[in-house]
Amino acid sequence: MRIYNGLLSIKQFHPEKHGTTFLSVVVPCRDEEKNLPFLLSDISSQTLDNNLFELIIVDDNSGDSTFQAASGFSHTGIKKVIRNRGTGKKTAIRTGIEDSAGELIITIDADCRIERTFLETLSSFYSGNRPEMIICPVELESGRGFFHRFQELEFLSLQGVTAGSALCGDPVMCNGAGLAFTRESYFRHSGDLHYELASGDDIFLLHSIKKESPEKISWIESEGVKVTTQQAVSLASFIRQRARWISKTGHYRDTSAKVLAIVTFVTILIQLAILGAGIFYPSMLIVFGAFVALKSVPDFLILHNTATRYKKRNLLPWFLPSQLIYPFYVTAIVLSAFFTKRTTEF
Repeated sequence: MRIYNGLLSIKQFHPEKHGTTFLSVVVPCRDEEKNLPFLLSDISSQTLDNNLFELIIVDDNSGDSTFQAASGFSHTGIKKVIRNRGTGKKTAIRTGIEDSAGELIITIDADCRIERTFLETLSSFYSGNRPEMIICPVELESGRGFFHRFQELEFLSLQGVTAGSALCGDPVMCNGAGLAFTRESYFRHSGDLHYELASGDDIFLLHSIKKESPEKISWIESEGVKVTTQQAVSLASFIRQRARWISKTGHYRDTSAKVLAIVTFVTILIQLAILGAGIFYPSMLIVFGAFVALKSVPDFLILHNTATRYKKRNLLPWFLPSQLIYPFYVTAIVLSAFFTKRTTEF
């Protein structure tokens, strides 16, 4: 319930003064020629003074015209379009940061959209609080049908845990699609980023900073910094993405994150075991229903709070159906992560 209590303490941030810190926006991308122009359009319309930020686009060995699309972008705030000096998203981010000049680094995925006040709000928050990491709210674009609603619900739940844990002083996760951190902190903790893994550039940095100074990690609650990202287009791509996410949990060094992962998986195993027993002993189905109902209470409290803040309460009727298939979904992801070769993919 600590996470839920953290959510209850959320307060909207309202910028009261203009920040003067120079920002570096780093956008790693691979094969994003179709999506990148939309993000570049959002960046070109930012309310922050062009002299207070730079944009660095890092092309990670794209097979399409991403590099050309980025190079053709004309805007005062852009610094350069460069090629990754290695392979993979983590290396692309590092390449961009090494070429940056900003005190505060902001990473944004190329398939995301941001608000016009995104940079100005972050700058103001940083100037007033001086954290080492700022976790921004990220939401999925809306879709139709159960598959897309399920994605939105799951993502909302993750955002609830992200915000609640950060606000109770024990952050366990974040999303690199909208993340800010100091340049100095990044290089101080770069040895903990596990470049050999396909993902986790955000989580490992979070955990490393948390180990040293958890009070320096902040959640920012503001419509002005909302990041919107795309949904997976197919079940297969959705499972692959989540498998990449879960494949790094064995490398966690943060106790709270490990406990959360273990409790989640053990709970799933118990549900499946009870359901399996129900095949031979129908009375166990009552136990299964009671277990799901008990588990659903804290889950729903977190989801209801988050859905209300994100103005997505229309998704709540899909909560129960999602709860029923969640054990099978998690099992599929774990199996996919186990059998998938862990390479340094983007």
